[in-house]
Amino acid sequence: MKNVLIVDGQGGRIGKALAERFEAARKEGKLFSLTVVGTNAVATANMMKASPDAKGATGENAVRVAARRADVIVGAIGIIVADAMLGEITPKTAEAISSADAVRVLIPMNRQTTCENIVVGVRDASLSELLDEAVAAVLSLCQT
Repeated sequence: MKNVLIVDGQGGRIGKALAERFEAARKEGKLFSLTVVGTNAVATANMMKASPDAKGATGENAVRVAARRADVIVGAIGIIVADAMLGEITPKTAEAISSADAVRVLIPMNRQTTCENIVVGVRDASLSELLDEAVAAVLSLCQT
């Protein structure tokens, strides 16, 4: 069984939306373990509300430990950029995610300024469409 890790910061809005989609997939019989880690307690709490059966933790060390155990890591592209999300992604957090022995499914957040990165070549899509595509990619990886 694959271990899927969602990482988010700020208010956990993206992570919560991902967790809701993964929870729905689990109810449809998809098999995977879900862990959610927030860079702050609010982000973690919001993700846990969306998926109460998920394992959850908060903070830099929790990201480092969870990233080592993950098969797939999913989140906004800023989770691999030091000092993104208004500084919530520490250099050690970004390094742990970037160097993890896991597949990363990164959501391009060209519309937000908190990640402060523009990914060229990415079509203009709504956040909902991007989240659906990210979940589909993760679920595909869980089938292998």
